[in-house]
Amino acid sequence: MTKKLEKTPGSPGAVQGVIDTSSILESISDGVFTVDSEWLVTSFNRAAEVITGIPREEALGRHCSDVFRASMCEANCALRHTLQTGEGVVNRAAFIINAEGKRIPISVSTALLRDEHGEIAGGAETFRDLSVVEELRKELRGRSQVGDIISRSASMRRVLQVLPRIAESESTILLQGETGTGKELVARAIHGLSSRRGGPFVAVNCGALPDTLLESELFGYKSGAFTGATKDKPGRFALARGGTLFLDEIGEISPALQVRLLRVLQEKRYEPLGATVTEEAKVRVITATNRDLCTLVERGTFRQDLYYRINIMKVELPPLRQRREDMPHLIQHFLSVYNAVQNKRISGVSRDVLGVLLAHDYPGNVRELQNIIEHAFVLLGEGQIELEHLPAELVPVVQSPRGGGSLSDSKRALEARALREALEHNHGNRLAAARDLGLHKSTLFRKVRRLGLDLPEQDGRSRRKLD
Repeated sequence: MTKKLEKTPGSPGAVQGVIDTSSILESISDGVFTVDSEWLVTSFNRAAEVITGIPREEALGRHCSDVFRASMCEANCALRHTLQTGEGVVNRAAFIINAEGKRIPISVSTALLRDEHGEIAGGAETFRDLSVVEELRKELRGRSQVGDIISRSASMRRVLQVLPRIAESESTILLQGETGTGKELVARAIHGLSSRRGGPFVAVNCGALPDTLLESELFGYKSGAFTGATKDKPGRFALARGGTLFLDEIGEISPALQVRLLRVLQEKRYEPLGATVTEEAKVRVITATNRDLCTLVERGTFRQDLYYRINIMKVELPPLRQRREDMPHLIQHFLSVYNAVQNKRISGVSRDVLGVLLAHDYPGNVRELQNIIEHAFVLLGEGQIELEHLPAELVPVVQSPRGGGSLSDSKRALEARALREALEHNHGNRLAAARDLGLHKSTLFRKVRRLGLDLPEQDGRSRRKLD
């Protein structure tokens, strides 16, 4: 492919001769190929060879769909659209399957090719390999999301960072946090990251069943073990074989059942009710509670030896009120989920609604926020969530004298409260408080001055060392 360039002789920068444009196409990093009116490949540059893994000599003369195996080839071909409408496509996202069967994300642009008479002779398509961009996007997303857990707060980010290392071990884990903080989501994330991810994930709410029923649910029973036991029933330990058993609300089980569970965790074996032989517990156990087990141990209602057995690795999940910076991302996530599930088109929340949601303390944590969004979806089909779509108990928060004023006043009050809570949580340690809030220390001081807050006299560093 060549193009003749002519300029007036003697003029500055005068050029006469022929430039080979094929050398330009060979030097660029984007893949380029052209087709004729029969959809046969007529040119295929070096970058196209590299990205697709197909040598030029194999591509030339073949039908483009046999060479360029893209996600859009069947029903949404960008080049066909251009040839039919004359409109070029710019940076349409797609992916191809290269010669090694690997999925490669790309962006596609197209244009018409015309002959010397101006007639359409075919089309040209350029495609850019976005693998590096996609990997970066995954890395950035991975910093704020593991499985279905979404967070950008410093406190939760520390939890997300340690989960892959926890998942590699077989040790029993204790997840501790208030109701609704996402303990089961974390347990599922650990299971999904572990070598047991191909096995089952079985969850049991220990607080929802009476003791006698919970024992048979966990360990199963044999036919004739008690009246009504007409056939064998496998327990949750058996159902979770090769996978993960999640024991939620572990603090609710009775002392008698604690003894039996301790033995199973120590010996990795259990005995179904009515059985004469033991069975191997081939499961990884994750426990969770919203209660302070140390206090229960001091009171004598929870066995100390069982506490030490399940507390090999403890993960503390912060409540939502301590990670308010996550709320906008969680709101957007729930909007996307319910739009897809309910086939609705709700675009977002109004500024007033966002102010109310940010100011609420969420005793029910993330689960409560999710329920609030679902409540709004019941009342609204499309558009934007307004105050009238929120549960009635939330709206007085901004209509009462204490909560009145402008949205900016509400945000200032919210910001001041978040700063005070972070400083209190860290015993006045400015650096630790700034870290929890995801701020630089100088930014924290600037906000404190702007909001007129009084810092504690002690900075908390000596006390944190003692703690």
